[in-house]
Amino acid sequence: MSGTSLEAKPLKFAYSRLTSLLRTLQVSNLDDFNALTDVADFATLLSTYSEGIARFAVIMEPNGSSIPGASNPVIQLACLDSSLAIAPLFKRFGSVIITSGTLSPIDLYPKLLQFKPCVSESLQMSTFRPCIRPLVITRGSDQLAVSTKFEDRSDMGVVRNYGAMLVELCSAIPDGVVAFFTSYSYMESIVSEWDGMGVLRQLTKSKLVFIETKDVVETTLALDNYRRACDSGRGAVFLSVARGKVSEGINFDRHYGRAVIMFGVPFQYTLSHVLRARLEYLQTHYQIREQDFLNFDALRQASQCVGRVIRSKTDYGLMIFADSRYNRHDKRSKLPKWILQFLHDQYLNLSTDMALQHVKHFLRLMAQPIDQVALQSVLLTLEEVNMMNPLPIQDTSVPGEGGAMVTESTEV
Repeated sequence: MSGTSLEAKPLKFAYSRLTSLLRTLQVSNLDDFNALTDVADFATLLSTYSEGIARFAVIMEPNGSSIPGASNPVIQLACLDSSLAIAPLFKRFGSVIITSGTLSPIDLYPKLLQFKPCVSESLQMSTFRPCIRPLVITRGSDQLAVSTKFEDRSDMGVVRNYGAMLVELCSAIPDGVVAFFTSYSYMESIVSEWDGMGVLRQLTKSKLVFIETKDVVETTLALDNYRRACDSGRGAVFLSVARGKVSEGINFDRHYGRAVIMFGVPFQYTLSHVLRARLEYLQTHYQIREQDFLNFDALRQASQCVGRVIRSKTDYGLMIFADSRYNRHDKRSKLPKWILQFLHDQYLNLSTDMALQHVKHFLRLMAQPIDQVALQSVLLTLEEVNMMNPLPIQDTSVPGEGGAMVTESTEV
């Protein structure tokens, strides 16, 4: 290990030797040695990946605490190359299929994961009715542009317009509404301002308000009560964070999510030492420009958030992008095709009052009885599925020499 007098080979066995020693000594309370185990684990990982291209980096965060004013220095081993995780699959299997609803822009994944796709395709949603309605709101009813850009975050006009937008949308949309913010700190600051402006008081007239926190137990309890409020007909709004617990694995199907509002573009914190190291690595080794990766990552997270609203063929929901930057072609073109197919020109560059008209029209349309004949037209029968089954093909591929297929779809 360059720059130190440490040898990599002995460090590789630090974790296993410590584990063996604790077992030999028959230590009953292993929790007392958690700190020492973490150090041994860190040393083993550091020495294991110290050879060749530096795909890991030791990052020092002088203040790793999320509490303002609190000092909590952190040292961590950060993986800079995501291809390490999937490389064993490519070596073991002759054919690999990567599919998701949030892979746009699809041409960036082969660079990030270091493979050459045999097939690369982005698919539209097969549906019998326009079941999602994406809307891009760029300004409030007073025509003031809305955005979560750093220079606009503290603008009281933007804060007021976002609050009025949420109140009016929640008054017009039944059942459950989910609102995503770009970070915990931004959500906390804007909710505090809304409380002082009386926005929350107005909001509770139409829906109960629940907020995601960093505490798993509190968030789980809030989600349970949110669902109860939706089931009872009272309606609720859930305020949460992109990249948080709710945006990753919680589905808001049916009446639990008739609309998702994305306040801002969820860019990563660009002053993070880990992010800076990864951006430098991608630029140096894979020629991926910093802005390209940041835009790709932010729009993927936005798609992940709004995708919580549609979970089946008969489901429907609104996807509201509340930031003037979504009106730019270079931003919205990176959204998945299954969203873009419904994002027509008349749904772009809207003010809050214009968006409300589209919201009401969409909800009236979705309130009509489902056309069962049209529904059956987008579903396959058992006979059609059997006819699609191809004849067995002799597999002559060799692990590590096959191909990968990348598809993007949100078929439900």
